[in-house]
Order: sequence, then C-alpha cells, then structure tokens
Amino acid sequence: MIKTNCSNFLLGVLVLVLSTNNMVGQKKAGEKRNLIQYVDPMIGTAKMGHTYPGATVPFGSVQLSPETDTIAYSLNGKYNGEVYKYCAGYQYEDKTIVGFSHTHFSGTGHSDLGDFLIMPTTGKLQLNPGVASKPLSGYRSAFSHSTEKAEPAYYSVFLEDHKIKAELTATTRVGMHQYTFPKSNEAHIILDLTSGIYNYDKKNVWTFVRVENDTLITGYRQTNGWARTRTVYFAMSFNKPIKSYGQAAQEKSVYRGFWGRFDQTKNFPEMAGQNLKLFFDFDTNEGEKIKIKMALSPVSSAGALENMKKEVPDWDFEKVKKQSQDVWNNELNKVQVETIQKEDLVNFYTAMYHAFLGPTEYMDLDKNYKGLDMNVHKAENFTNYTSYSFWDTYRALHPLFNIVQPKRNADMVSSMLAHSDQSVHKMLPIWSHYANENWCMIGYHSVSVVADAIVKGNINFDAEKALQACVNTAKVPYYDGLEFYMNKGYVPEDKNGASVSKTLEYAYDDWAIAQAAKKLGKTDVYNEFINRSKNYKNVYDEKTGFMRPKLNDGTFKKEFDPLDTHGQGFIEGNSWNYSLYVPQDPADMIKLMGGNEKFKVRLDSLFNMHLPDKYFENTEDITRDGIIGNYVHGNEPSHHVVYLYNWTDSPWKAQDKIRMILKKMYRNGADGLGGNDDFGQMSAWYIFSSLGFYPVAPGSDEYALGSPLMKNAILNLENGKTFEVATINQSDKNVFVSKVLLNGKELSRPFLKHEDVMNGGKITFYMATKPNKKNYKN
Repeated sequence: MIKTNCSNFLLGVLVLVLSTNNMVGQKKAGEKRNLIQYVDPMIGTAKMGHTYPGATVPFGSVQLSPETDTIAYSLNGKYNGEVYKYCAGYQYEDKTIVGFSHTHFSGTGHSDLGDFLIMPTTGKLQLNPGVASKPLSGYRSAFSHSTEKAEPAYYSVFLEDHKIKAELTATTRVGMHQYTFPKSNEAHIILDLTSGIYNYDKKNVWTFVRVENDTLITGYRQTNGWARTRTVYFAMSFNKPIKSYGQAAQEKSVYRGFWGRFDQTKNFPEMAGQNLKLFFDFDTNEGEKIKIKMALSPVSSAGALENMKKEVPDWDFEKVKKQSQDVWNNELNKVQVETIQKEDLVNFYTAMYHAFLGPTEYMDLDKNYKGLDMNVHKAENFTNYTSYSFWDTYRALHPLFNIVQPKRNADMVSSMLAHSDQSVHKMLPIWSHYANENWCMIGYHSVSVVADAIVKGNINFDAEKALQACVNTAKVPYYDGLEFYMNKGYVPEDKNGASVSKTLEYAYDDWAIAQAAKKLGKTDVYNEFINRSKNYKNVYDEKTGFMRPKLNDGTFKKEFDPLDTHGQGFIEGNSWNYSLYVPQDPADMIKLMGGNEKFKVRLDSLFNMHLPDKYFENTEDITRDGIIGNYVHGNEPSHHVVYLYNWTDSPWKAQDKIRMILKKMYRNGADGLGGNDDFGQMSAWYIFSSLGFYPVAPGSDEYALGSPLMKNAILNLENGKTFEVATINQSDKNVFVSKVLLNGKELSRPFLKHEDVMNGGKITFYMATKPNKKNYKN
C-alpha cells in the first residue's frame, strides 16, 4: 500500500513537471503575469534589424539609448553605405559606446533623430568622440556585452575606459540617467549637440542653451534632415551642483556681432551656434552617483521643464524604473500566451515590445504640440502621435492595434486628421515625424489605416471627415505619378519610376477607401474607388504572367526580368513577389493568373526556388537572412503572400510554411530578425501569425487563418472581454490544422471575422502532423 502510494505520488510529480515544461508561461486566466522577463531588447540590434536596446516606455516620446559609432551620412560628398547599419544608432558588433541620446526610430530603413547625446567621462577633458579603432582618442569608451543589461525601460553598461557604470530609464517625456563614478576631481558630463543619426555637415541648423542655475540647463536643437524643420526643446537637470562648465570653441564666421567681448568657452551661461559641444565638471567620490533628468518638448523649454516636474518629480531612479516597467507589464499582459519552448515566449513578448514602441506620443502634458504648419496646436480630446511609417505598418501593426490598442489607434487617426488639416496639400501623412512630412516610400497608406478603423467600428473620430480626407489624399495630381494613375489607370514607367509598385499600391488603397465609404453609406464614393481599385489589371502582362512596367504609350517595357529589383518598375521588391500584391481581391488575381492549379504551383515555386546573389547584392535591406527561396520576408510587400493559399482549394499549403517562417525569420539573440523590424511591422506579423490568423487586406473585417505557434493565448480586450486561442496536440511537428472550432462550432472556411474576436469567445485549432486536405471549402 505504501509502495503504491509512493509510486503514484512520484508519477504525479513527473506529470506535473512535464506539464509545466510543456506550457511555458501558464498561469490562471486573467492573472497579471511578470512578462517583462521574457522581453529581450537586444533582439534585432545586430545586422539589419535596426532596433535599439535602450530605455523607453510604450509609445514614449523619449527613447534613451546608446550610440556605438559616429558614421557620417556622406563620404567624399557621396552617400556612405556604412551608415545604413546605424539607423537605430546601435550595432551589436561594435566595441565602443559614444554616448546616450534621447530619440530613436525602431527598425527603420532610413533615419534621423539621435538628439542630445550625453556621455560621462573621467580624466582629461575631450570634446570629440574619437574613432572606434582608438577609443582613447576621444570621449567614447570601450565596453563589453558581458556588462550590458537591457530590459523594458532599463539599460545599463560599464564604460571601461572611464570606469563608470551607466544606467538609463525613462518615462514618456523624460530620460533619466544614473552614472556611478570612481573617485575623481576630473569627472565630466559631455552634452554633444552636434551628434545625430544620419549626420552630415550643416544638418544642425541651430542649437541654443541656457545655464539657468547650477543644476538646470535648458535649450533646443533645430535640424534639417529627413524632417527638414524639426525643433526639439529640452530641460536638463543634475542632482548635484555643477563645479564648472563650458563649450568647445566654435568655428569663426564672417559676422559675429558683439559677442566677441565675452569668453564664451567657459562659465558663460548663454550659448548658441550651429555646433555646440558642452561640458559640465564635477568632483566625485568613489561610488558616487550623478543623476540627470532630460525632459523633451515639441513646443518649448518651459514645456519640457513642466514635463520633468510632473513625470519625474524626485531623484529616485529605482522608483522611476519600477513605475515604467509596471507600465510595460500592463501593456504586455494584453496578450497572455503559453508556449512549448521558452524561446517562443521570448520571441513573442519581444515582438509585443517592439510593436508598442511607436508611433510615439508627440505633445506636452498640457496637450500642446507643434503642428505641420509650425504653429502650436492643442490636442483636444485625443492623444497626439507622430512617426508614421505607413508603408510598413498599415499591413499588420495598425490592424493589431485595432484589436489590442483600439483607443490608441483611434487617437492615431485623429492625429492624422490634424495633420491633414494643417497640410497645405490637404493630405493625410505619407511618412511623417516631428511636425514634418518626409514623403518617404510610396502609396497613400494612411487611408488603409483610416478605413480599417472605420470598417472594424473603432471610431472615436469624425468618420465622415476622415473619409473625405482619404478622398482628398487620393486626388492630389502632383503626388508621385497620381495624375497619370487617375487619367490612364496606371503609372507609366517612363514618366515616374517604381511605376508598377505605385499602381498596385494605389489600387489597394483605393479599395480601402471604397470599403470605408460602403460602411458609411457613401455609394458615390464607393463606386468611384471600387472602380479605381481594379487598376492593378492594367499592369498585368498575360504573356509573361507577371505584373510589368507599362510605358506612357500603352506598351509594356521591353527589357524585363521578373527577378530583378532594379529598373523594373518596383521598389524594395521584384515582380515575382509584387505580382502577388492584390490583397484586396486575391480570388480575381488567381483567376487572372490562370486559375487555382497554376496559382498553387506558382506559390509553391516562390518558396522553393533559388534567388541568385546578383539579384540582391546591391540592395541595402535585403540579405539571405531575410529570404526563403524567392520569398522575401525581410521586406513588407510579401508579408501577406503565404496566406494567399486560403483563396485556393488547398489552404493547408500555407500552414507548414507559416510555421517555417516563424522559426526561420524570428530567433532569440541580437541577430534574431530576418530584416528591418520597420517600426513594428515585422513584429506584428509574428504576433498575428503565431496566434493563428492574419489581416491580409486591412479594410476587410476578415482575417485569414493559418497555423498557430502558441499552445494557448488569452487576448484581454479593452472592452472587458477576452478572446482565447487554444490548440489541441500542439507541437513543433504538428504544424497542420485538422479542424478549427469557433465557440464550439466547426468552421467551414479558413477565415475569422473581426467581430468574432472583439465579442469575446474561443477559437480552437486541432493540430496534426499531416494536412487535412478536405477541412475547408473556400
């Protein structure tokens, strides 16, 4: 009897251990979990991920992060390709840190920002960063990844050459520094206002600094970069009185006024010029902590100071860190997942982290901000956001927000409408940041974001005004070949480059406008734009079976290689991939390309073929790391492609490929991303796909089903309801779906409605090693 009980007890313990190991992250439903432990901000900091490891809060205005080099944008008057690695300011392979600046983009393929670089030093004062090969040649310092720690809202590292431990945390508008110094009577804090990301001569238009008292500094920096009229104001406070301060001597100019009567290089409280490099001196005891608060404002230094007083009123670094990490934990708990492998848990919550880095808040606590017209505006009844990388994020990030961040997404639409009101072009933003339109990339995908919100009922804005803004945006004739598109139904390649990509993307955007118009009962607008949405047919060449550049005279361009990414009418993609870009009407596209059987063969070959090196050896953002066959996951135009199998009679063909992409393109470690994260789009693809559904065409109320990676997931929705994703027989081998139940009823189509998610409920995927080839009827 005793032996039997012991055996049963041991068996029970073994079952409990195995169950725990097989369901990483499991706790009671609704219970708040410590999820920040699974976030690794270092993922994507190597190679082409272009993420940063520093401290920030969800959608925060401050991104306080290290810079690891000072690569200039130009070399001998030409673009320097090396600078592309530094879009986020940090490269994992580097051995030195130059300093810590307060503004960064996450995962972008172009850059700006890097404002207000601070570097603590000891010893002889140096006001130039020096070079990486000789760290002691400047104020930079060698460092080791072994002393580096990156968490949500916290970053630390030991600066070896100065024997200083650097720690960073942040609130929405304030970056907080804590530097632990050795004993020194030559301790310095460098404030380099010439430093920036994608830097070049004369990028700094003007910088201005006031030493208000022995602990408070204020000022601003105006730059002419990707945003050409960007001004950021700051207030900087020390926890200890400054012993002395000064600036590097500035270049002499023809006109100096009468400022020459002062020695402005030391202890002069007012400094102005294009290139300011400042220093603040201290005496320190062993282990003494010098703390700095740097608050930002888009409006004024007074606004920055008020932001500082309210967000970080004291000097308790650990308190700020904890409060900001609690904010992160609340956001991450919006989706609670269980996985088989811990690596998948790290990938998922790091993807959540990256997805919630932007767009970023752009206003003071009093809701004032500088608008596109350079005037000061107040965000009435909404939070104003900036940094919209729409060409990337309309695809999955904003649809994700419509589920897990609906209030923020509606406020983002309100911010976009304010942009349109302030625009002399009366257009919604294309790619905007810091009260500037930088016109990057193609299409007018802001209309997709607006339409997706309207169709899905996430409307906390004037919907009819929003629709009219979409229509206005789609009818500006001088915008990027749009006049040709409206008159001819396509963009001619000999009149405007990347013509096929533009035609296809305009057609999708027009469809999105039509869906919003249909939802709002605007039949005339619907009819106009649903007809425009069929323009993709005008660049399809039935002889080759590819989308192909067409000339102004109506003929196709003769020289054509569907694998080439240069000179073929496409941007950041080739015809093989872009020909599949008709997300608004996959069924008609399949018919156009020869029907079901031919299309399946075409999709299969996309993943199986080999793309020779010559086709991407001259591209910056595409490497082998982001390619499977000729399927380019490291760039956005193909992100919907694997789900196109759902419009054939073989949706099961997508399932093993989705799981393959999840495993190959997303890994733990600094080099864990297969391409630029692109302000969260890559991460949003991972989140959706690992949950088992994806928004192929934002503006539709349907999601295409795939193959979930999660064991279980609970979506804690803002409306108080929960939506559960459950799997039966989940494993790394069971990648096919034998059947799907929604609230206990088997689905007959491989699609899920948005209202099914938002109304709460449960979807259950039954997983298997072999496909069920008859489980869906499309």
